Amino acid sequence: MKRDLYFSKPLVNAAGSLGFTPDPRSGIPLDSFGAFVTNPISLRPRLPTAHPAVVEFPGGFFMHTGLPNPGFNGVIKKCAAKWNRADLPIIVHLMADRPEETQRMVRDLENVENVMAIQLGFAPLLADDIILLNLDMCLGEVPLIFALPHEQVLTLGPRLMESGAGAVSLASPRGATYDKAGKLVTGRMYGPSLFPRALDVVRSAAMIGLPIIGSGGVWSAADAEAMLKAGAMAVETDAQLWAPKEAEQ
Repeated sequence: MKRDLYFSKPLVNAAGSLGFTPDPRSGIPLDSFGAFVTNPISLRPRLPTAHPAVVEFPGGFFMHTGLPNPGFNGVIKKCAAKWNRADLPIIVHLMADRPEETQRMVRDLENVENVMAIQLGFAPLLADDIILLNLDMCLGEVPLIFALPHEQVLTLGPRLMESGAGAVSLASPRGATYDKAGKLVTGRMYGPSLFPRALDVVRSAAMIGLPIIGSGGVWSAADAEAMLKAGAMAVETDAQLWAPKEAEQ
């Protein structure tokens, strides 16, 4: 029987912000969350990129890490028991560029206790057909959340929902800038300057009836409330969690 996607509280962390398991010692008020989203997980282990980068721009920063992780089996071995004991339901974020590999991971996760949903993330510019194939191959008991770039939410989102997806979420947008050495750096973008664009996507998605999880530049409780008011079913916060005291000022 397929499980419903439901958030007891509408605030969650974004993938990549708080590790692979909830840690009460982190200093983050996890009791304000409705679920915990894991760091991105690939089928095989991934090392950090050879040239990691964090480059600031007005209103935010770019980050390029390579999404390192110990691989699916390594994460399951280390984290499954912790997920089961966690006070929060778990949303496992999978790197879903290869549907056959994604299907293997999803089927294994259907047997892991306290997994509330699976969030699928994709490489930049991945074809719509590959994303739709992931849905076709992975649809099952656990709700699937598709993390899409802003430009795909309104075009691909309705097709995913019609075919059985649980919800759509906003993936961190990507951009490029030059670092201090004059080298072009690409990466995921974070910071409060992203909020107006993200809020507009959430508003547009809600207007056409898409179950949408908002994210991007959510830097305060007021930002989260604005996304919920615009129609988001839940809101993800990311870089604000790394410096909550500064973010609240």
